[in-house]
Order: sequence, then C-alpha cells, then structure tokens
Amino acid sequence: MTSTSDRETYVKQIQFALKSGSRLSPASNVVGISTRTYQRWFREAVIMEDQRPLARRPKPRNRLSKKERNRILSICHTPKYASLSPSQIVPKLADKGIYVGSEASFYRILKAENELIHRGKSKRPKKVGPPRSHLASRPNQVWSWDITWLRGPVNGQYLYLYLILDIFSRKVVGWEIYERETSALGAGLIQKAVLAEGAIDDLEVLHADNGSPQKGSTLQAKLEALGVTPSYSRPRVSNDNAHAEAIFKTLKYRPIYPAKGFSGLYSAREWVEKFVNWYNGEHLHSGIQFVTPNMRHEGIDSEILNARHKVYLEAKRKNPERWSGAAIQIEHDFMG
Repeated sequence: MTSTSDRETYVKQIQFALKSGSRLSPASNVVGISTRTYQRWFREAVIMEDQRPLARRPKPRNRLSKKERNRILSICHTPKYASLSPSQIVPKLADKGIYVGSEASFYRILKAENELIHRGKSKRPKKVGPPRSHLASRPNQVWSWDITWLRGPVNGQYLYLYLILDIFSRKVVGWEIYERETSALGAGLIQKAVLAEGAIDDLEVLHADNGSPQKGSTLQAKLEALGVTPSYSRPRVSNDNAHAEAIFKTLKYRPIYPAKGFSGLYSAREWVEKFVNWYNGEHLHSGIQFVTPNMRHEGIDSEILNARHKVYLEAKRKNPERWSGAAIQIEHDFMG
C-alpha cells in the first residue's frame, strides 16, 4: 500500500521524465510501477488517494468468535503449552478429543497479538529435502548412530555422548556417555542395544558417518558377529547421517540444556537420561506425523492418528465453512 505522499513523489518523477523526452513505459519502470498503476494514480491531473483503507469488507462467515480467539490465547499461555509451537499444540489437544482451531488459526491469532516471535538459539527453520540414506519399513530394521561432544566442567574438556536411533520410529534405542571415543565402547553399546530391543535377528543395517570410532576393527567384528551390515555416509556429504545430527541439535537446543557445560560424568548422564525419556515418550516428532517415537515403535501410532482423524472430522462437521477442500489439517496429521 503506497501512501499519498509517495504517490506524489513517483508521479512528479515520471512527469519530469516525460517532459525530458522519455516515454511513459520506461519512466514508470524506473520508479518501480507499471504504466497502468501510474494511470490509476494520476487521473484528470489529480493524484488519487488509495481507497482500500476506506472499503467496507464483509466479515468472513468462518471467522472465529472473540470467545474462540480468547480460548486459543488462553491455551497458548498455559505453562503446559507455552513453550510449544501450534504444530505441537493442535495434535496434543486432538489426542484429548479437543479441537479449538487449526494450526494456521493459532499462528494467525498469535501474530495478531504480537506473540509470534522466534525464540531460542536455533536459526529460523528452512525447508530441506528428506535425508538421502536408508529407508525402513519397520522398527529395528535400520539404526543410525553417532557421537557428539558435550562440554565438561573445565574449558576444553569434553564428554562424549554415544547415541543410537531407530530411523523408522525415531526412538533412541541406546545411549551412553564416556570420557573418550573408541570403537570398542561403540561396539559394547551396540550389542547392549540389540539385546535390549530383542533385535538380534531383526537389525539389518547400522548407519554411521566416517569417524574412526565408527569404522574401527572392533566395531566391524561386532557387527559381523551380529549379522548387521555396516553403512557409512558418503565422503564430504553432511546430510547422509541426518537423523543422528537432527536429534543432537534437538538435544543441544533444548531450553534447559546446560550450555556452560556439565559438572561431571554423573550429571551429564542424569540430564541425558531425562532428555531421552522426554524425547521417546513425550515429544511429538514432526517426521512421524506428530506422534511420539515410542508410539511409532510400539505400533500404536495408527490408532492415535485414527482417533485424531475422527476429532478433525467432527470439527469439520460442526463448522464445514472453516474447512476447505480435503481438510488441510486432517491431511497434515492423518495422511502425513
């Protein structure tokens, strides 16, 4: 929307160019407007004001009532949901049989109240393609693992988090923290995870990057004994082990993550244990249709998604004018 004063400036510049011998089309293009826009702004030697702010527009039939808007704000303000995005809040409410508005409505209302701000240390999200690695059709078929450094009690001293992730369910199936990186420690953790998951005859592939602990002879021997095929990221390709990298980012960007470092091995293990319990049992993962990794791993995610589907269908039945086409929210959560 261009103010009247700006219109006057642009018109004067174009008129000056016309008097100097320019044609209308290139003169208009120089100031960044079309010939048609100039003609609409300047009619009968008068600069026309923008009439859009004065237009009377009917209220849309599907507009939320003030009571509904206040309810959405009230939900977002409760401690339980205050730290969550609408993409997390809407399915959590649906799992309780509650539907108060779409994800888009939550975002729109928060933006109108100036409460939609980027929080935390992470950069603004951007669209990326799916990881170019193995695909899994069931739990305990393909695992991914990696090691990340955790700051210790002294500057320059680190602890090492070994973590194994099931790429089908995104469940953390094994983890441990040590004071060094070795192939032998990785082999021990993998054997422990295979036994804990009962995956001796199920696990087909273990994917990792090209670090020396991941490619050491001790680990290779252990995988051969377990009948597991090792897989590695391509050289100089950063997203071939994206699942493991993603969970490390989730871990380190948690608001309660001790960015200044852990006081020792015990405190680090205690903190990571709480994180893994939250991640597996409470976190609605965007990569698996906003169910928890445990739900997906145990095969009850279809039941959860079907129940949500019914909640959304009932909401659509009550207010069909608020649902366009194939019901975007249903498609988003149920169809994936």
